[in-house]
Amino acid sequence: MAGGGFTDGGTLKRAHLYEYRITGYFIFACIVAALGGSLFGYDLGVSGGVTSMDDFLKDFFPKVYRRKQKHLHETDYCKYDNQILTLFTSSLYFAALVSTFGASHVTRNKGRKGSIIVGSISFFLGAVLNAAAVNIWMLIIGRVLLGVGIGFSNQAVPLYLSEMAPAKIRGAINQLFQLTTCLGILIATLINYGTEKIHPWGWRLSLGLATIPATLMFIGGIFLPETPNSLVEQGKLEEGKRILEKIRGTKNIEAEFADLVDASNEARAIKHPFRNLLKRKNRPQLVIGAIGIPMFQQLTGNNSILFYAPVFFQSLGFGSGASLYSSVITSAALVAGAIVSMFLVDKCGRRAFFLEAGFEMFCYMVATGITLALKFGQGVTLPKGIGLFLVIILCLFVLAYGRSWGPLGWLVPSELFPLETRSAGQSIVVCVNMIFTALIAQCFLVSLCHLRYGIFLLFAGLILIMSSFIFFLLPETKQVPIEEVYILFQNHWFWKKIVGNGDQVEMGEKSGSQV
Repeated sequence: MAGGGFTDGGTLKRAHLYEYRITGYFIFACIVAALGGSLFGYDLGVSGGVTSMDDFLKDFFPKVYRRKQKHLHETDYCKYDNQILTLFTSSLYFAALVSTFGASHVTRNKGRKGSIIVGSISFFLGAVLNAAAVNIWMLIIGRVLLGVGIGFSNQAVPLYLSEMAPAKIRGAINQLFQLTTCLGILIATLINYGTEKIHPWGWRLSLGLATIPATLMFIGGIFLPETPNSLVEQGKLEEGKRILEKIRGTKNIEAEFADLVDASNEARAIKHPFRNLLKRKNRPQLVIGAIGIPMFQQLTGNNSILFYAPVFFQSLGFGSGASLYSSVITSAALVAGAIVSMFLVDKCGRRAFFLEAGFEMFCYMVATGITLALKFGQGVTLPKGIGLFLVIILCLFVLAYGRSWGPLGWLVPSELFPLETRSAGQSIVVCVNMIFTALIAQCFLVSLCHLRYGIFLLFAGLILIMSSFIFFLLPETKQVPIEEVYILFQNHWFWKKIVGNGDQVEMGEKSGSQV
């Protein structure tokens, strides 16, 4: 069975009895839900481009604009070092990490669909406020509303896709979230490339167009079915069974439905899901899924490049238009990586993508750091050959990230948690992800200014650490039913020492609480 490194998958309960067909109803539900990724992606792509536009800087950050014009064609690490400017970007992610805990309550008690709709409304309002902003505080408040939208959608959408998908294609279906995220980044970058030429309000158009994916997600969300897992968890057994039959395209769903009911019975016995995450039997999910993977996803350094790709390329001596064009190239590489991962992740497995791409990313970061150490930051124009080399290296890095830590950073956590802690676990996933996203957004430019090329060597060291983390601690989850993933940890070379047999652990915890 697909147990992964150092693991014997053991005997799963009813997985061999599961049946499914791909239906139009199932495809519609997954595509609409995956639009949630476009909210996150559009913002990732648009914010860096807008912060490099002269009209935007003149209106809100005149000091940065004057510094930029003074060093327009020079290689200056500190050209964009301004904490208020980076707060414009990172405020969204601080809002998202707080709102995800409210999203957890909605997702568990009202369903995944409810959180998706709430997220789209909040994102729409934030986009309108940003487009109409006349002062910095309107920008920040708009960013907070966008953050609430992302907190809700990122909490619910990966769960929705993992629960709707049959086990054998769960990887590909869940990665629709990453694909729409990447497409959102690419589309936002292309829009920035066009609106940068519209003076003086092009930046308003870039920010305002975020209302389009939010509107599509809201309208589609109204017609979305709830997941069978969520319906069963809410006690709506007949409706859950009907939806399961509809999305699987067959009446022979008794085995899968029985697993859902068993998982739901265990979930209803849990009154405090966040506290339950701390139990020994859930230790692997907490360490790997809730903390390790979402933290390391941001510490790869990829989002630093995506946040500030236009800024970064301008700092390399490119003009404003050339920098946005370079960002289009890197965004396209991200989309290509996501497509490769979608088609191969359920064949090659999660671990193979993590480890192979990790080796590549380490090499690319070292190459970038060494090149910048030799050629960058001396107050002179960067040679075109060196600039082209850096663009190619960064594109290869993004391509490796786009088929590994990018999509798998959302896929793997969403499939690790049992039903009773799934919503709470996903909240911690989003919270940790947003904490480190915000820290990277807030600290990258100042780190680039002070550490210079060393920031990329630091990322290389972190990639080496996270690859070792995956190699030793993550079992392979490909094609394992989502309600039976916990069995992998009971047979894993390391985690079995902690979780043991589920029944024994539970008895031990109960007896310990009585002492």
